[in-house]
Amino acid sequence: MSELDSGMSKTLHNGLEILELLVTHPKGLTLTEIAEAIGTHRTVAHRLVRTLEAHQLCRRDRFKRISLGTGLVRLAEPVEQDLRTLAKPVLEELTDLTQATAHLVVRENDKQVRMLMIVEPRQARMHVSFRPGQVDPIDRGSAGLAMLAAAPPIENEREEVTLARERGFAVSYGEIAPSIIGISAMVPGKEISIGLSLFSAPDDSALGNTVAEAAARLGSLLR
Repeated sequence: MSELDSGMSKTLHNGLEILELLVTHPKGLTLTEIAEAIGTHRTVAHRLVRTLEAHQLCRRDRFKRISLGTGLVRLAEPVEQDLRTLAKPVLEELTDLTQATAHLVVRENDKQVRMLMIVEPRQARMHVSFRPGQVDPIDRGSAGLAMLAAAPPIENEREEVTLARERGFAVSYGEIAPSIIGISAMVPGKEISIGLSLFSAPDDSALGNTVAEAAARLGSLLR
């Protein structure tokens, strides 16, 4: 979380801190936990949460746990739409070249990734199909492994993450769906990956390099 300085609004700062906090706690937090985390009185936290609720930026479940609200999707849509617009031709070129399903995945939080966009091959006899919006664990599947590999090494990390860091792309086998191979590479400077999902990969190194090149092209468009 960013630090407050004299030129900033303390109330707005605290409200944004709540949203940032809830990103890292997808199962929600109690009002007391939120107040303690942002260093405010429970009454202040209550007013902030009520304001965020009024704008549908957070919500409470029947157990009174507070989590992010659907209003954030509406706010993020213009940004994600621009990303989709730039990514679509890159993914189309990738899927035409490989005759495999291409996907664009974004990091949702510290534990999850979200499939933002899917492009399926137009002429392949068989291909993998996913639904946009699908959320998967960050430590399973090539997209998440590629994102973990973009970070510095940590103790006891998976061998696949270490290998992905060395190769510049990640490969997974049957981790998101049985019998499906995933090959993903990070878009440089972004918490976004481009990847392929396919039934067989006789030469995963060649495919991995192709995916990495596509990710680099998208990175240049997003500068």
